Amino acid sequence: MLAFAVSEALPFSLSSLSSAVVSISVFVALLCVCVVIGHLLEEKRWANEAIVSLLLGLCSGLVVLACTKWRSSHILVFNEELFFIYLLPPIIFNAGFQVKKKQFFRNFSTILLFGVCGTILSFFVITVGSYVLLHKIFEMSLAIQDYLAIGAIFSATDSVCTLQVLSQEETPLLYSLVFGEGVVNDATSIVLFNSVQSLNISNIDAMTALKLIGTFLYLFLTSTALGISAGLISAYVIKKLYFGRHSTNREVAIMLLVPYLSYMLAELFSLSGILTIFFCGIIMSHYAWHNIMESSQITTRHTFATMSFISETFIFLYVGMDAMDISKWRRSKASIGTTVAVSGTLFALVMVGRAIFVFSLANIANCCQAAISRKINLRQQFVIWWAGLMRGAVTIALSYNQFTSTSSSSEEDAFMITNSIIVVLFSNVVFGSITKPLVQALLSCNSKSLNDEDTNQSGLEDIHYLFLENGRANESENNRASLRRSLGMLIMHPTHTIHYFWRKFDDKYMRPIFGGRGFVPSDLGSSSNDVEDHAREPDIITLS
Repeated sequence: MLAFAVSEALPFSLSSLSSAVVSISVFVALLCVCVVIGHLLEEKRWANEAIVSLLLGLCSGLVVLACTKWRSSHILVFNEELFFIYLLPPIIFNAGFQVKKKQFFRNFSTILLFGVCGTILSFFVITVGSYVLLHKIFEMSLAIQDYLAIGAIFSATDSVCTLQVLSQEETPLLYSLVFGEGVVNDATSIVLFNSVQSLNISNIDAMTALKLIGTFLYLFLTSTALGISAGLISAYVIKKLYFGRHSTNREVAIMLLVPYLSYMLAELFSLSGILTIFFCGIIMSHYAWHNIMESSQITTRHTFATMSFISETFIFLYVGMDAMDISKWRRSKASIGTTVAVSGTLFALVMVGRAIFVFSLANIANCCQAAISRKINLRQQFVIWWAGLMRGAVTIALSYNQFTSTSSSSEEDAFMITNSIIVVLFSNVVFGSITKPLVQALLSCNSKSLNDEDTNQSGLEDIHYLFLENGRANESENNRASLRRSLGMLIMHPTHTIHYFWRKFDDKYMRPIFGGRGFVPSDLGSSSNDVEDHAREPDIITLS
């Protein structure tokens, strides 16, 4: 998997040291420096962990390049499997595990609209635009499948810069939309990418589009079902066996191993491991996390957040260092002007594709919202658009997967990888550095409505009372009238109505079997303190 290489031109002898040990030591030291610098620059308006890691990677690559007399900047050389097997799973699982489920599912329809429909729209815009511009103008001889892959690669967003600025308490709706759309977007992009990979593009006809849609739906649904099943099985096993009565280490181990097992099973069955582990994280945080001891809850919560943080930092650090890979630039044989033009074209397509779906779909969502507080105003639409302009780990991983699949990468393959790196560097360093002051300036003009959460809660309570009235009416009226009222409530308040029925189903059928909030192991007794301890949701841990 890993091939470690330290150049012979380094100014010290490596005869008594393993090059692998030196390589790992250098990278671990750089990770430590990233953590320290990120802490020192915490209050800076332009700084965040991604920018610090990228810049430090660039500087480190330049140093190594100078030490090797401009021959190689490689300290660590690895293929794209490192991303998918070791680095991406903890990032995506933590996103699902830490998601605030109330806000996520309260805005689920809008999140799906942006995360699925919006990503598909962006995919088609980038695919068509890249084919017309790169193929016709720049005369690149990529295959049709490569252009489809480019659409999926550059549809994947990285909204971490914007999320570091937004506050769940001050802007709950906006934070939920940006966060939810970000994680669903990653999963959708990867499913699209896998769907493209499985297509036979030799004969393109009307059935090709239908096959793409069918493959997408198959991967999306089966991967989601596998993740939900893994989460439920882990919750049931932890609840029934109650590992904590003997050792908290075992239940922590189960919490760590089951998500990774679900991810590997998805990859084994050629499904989307990212989508599987994301929904596994949501289910485990809803059920399994509440079935373990309080000490294990604290341990797992911080462990998942730390693993995600280290993985993201490692990826950005490597991207910055890999940008200094002279061999890749030489192999592409492209002039500086061509490289700038192509990368600029790709990023322009990203901006246009995102603008098309964000502003159009936001207005469609507003038309379906009765409450003014739930509507997305123009400033919030701009923040959502801006949050999705940055590209990150998924873009790099998919780019390596697509353009390093052959034993000897062509010039255009190397050229596309370098352009992907440029887009990630430019979007994060330039756009990411002005995200904090820009978003703060926009949101300072729109103070949060104090009645926002109250309005949502009162809406849910109104639904509850209306259903109670329906229940009383059922005693004197026939079931047909009750069904008519329920359908009417579903049409007028679909999100709250579905949430209401789900809570009733969850409390009556799911929690008695799989545990969850309020579950207290028999060995702990049933004191109010224990119930309170086990009735919490995992807080979002932000390590920055």
